[in-house]
Amino acid sequence: MRPINIGFGNMVIDERIIGIIAPDSAPSKRLKEEAKTQNKLIDATFGRKTRALIITDSDHVIMSAINPETIAVRIEKGE
Repeated sequence: MRPINIGFGNMVIDERIIGIIAPDSAPSKRLKEEAKTQNKLIDATFGRKTRALIITDSDHVIMSAINPETIAVRIEKGE
């Protein structure tokens, strides 16, 4: 279990991540809205543009200002 930096000092445990998706498509926007209505949306962008949605095994959706590719590299390297 390693913490992964998702931007601005926020961390997510790598084993809890199910997927990392771009927030621009209609299905990802619906996913974000559904998580918001269920109080399972976490905003870790610090007011910046959302560039990735991180889906966890607890059905939480985390908004990050870091690109999905960058987060994937950090998971692979174990940063």
